[in-house]
Amino acid sequence: MPHSNGDSSAPAKPPVRFRIRRRLAEALCREPAGDAGQPPRNANASGLVIQQRLHRERLQRHSSELERGSAVVEFTFLALLLMVPLVYFVITVGQIQGGSFAVVGAADQAAKVYVAQPDAGTAQAAAERAVFLALSDFGHEPGRANMTTSCEPADCNAAGSAVTVTVSLNVPLPFLPFADGLSATEVQASATQLVGRYR
Repeated sequence: MPHSNGDSSAPAKPPVRFRIRRRLAEALCREPAGDAGQPPRNANASGLVIQQRLHRERLQRHSSELERGSAVVEFTFLALLLMVPLVYFVITVGQIQGGSFAVVGAADQAAKVYVAQPDAGTAQAAAERAVFLALSDFGHEPGRANMTTSCEPADCNAAGSAVTVTVSLNVPLPFLPFADGLSATEVQASATQLVGRYR
């Protein structure tokens, strides 16, 4: 008679082939198969590795896109921070250079007009008009300019006298219409003409 086990309620051990399949599934990172004939619940190990690799690539692609967007924002901010003062400085220097050309032309024209007039009053008025026109041609306000006249000897209408006209101009800062009292610098130029014997 076969020997019977004392505890008849103990569960029977699964067959050997199911235990081997369970160990292989655990070694291949798969869930163990339940019953015989049922396929594994998850993909195989190679499929799981491919999915993980694709997930990492998507994360890397997303992070690189975020970094590119951040780089664009940083470049725009730095460009505004550095380029705006540089451009303003270049414009200011150009305006000062234009003011220098304007006072040189105004002084030269005023001196030529002055010595061509018959009397001092007419000569002064003609010289002021010449300064006004010269500064207006260069785009500067004549109200910011000042003209002075000196003669050597003192008689400005005497033949052979040297008439010197000096024009000074306060060059305003560009793009600041509300700052009337502010100026970038003051430029000045002088021109001398001799009073001719025949006028």
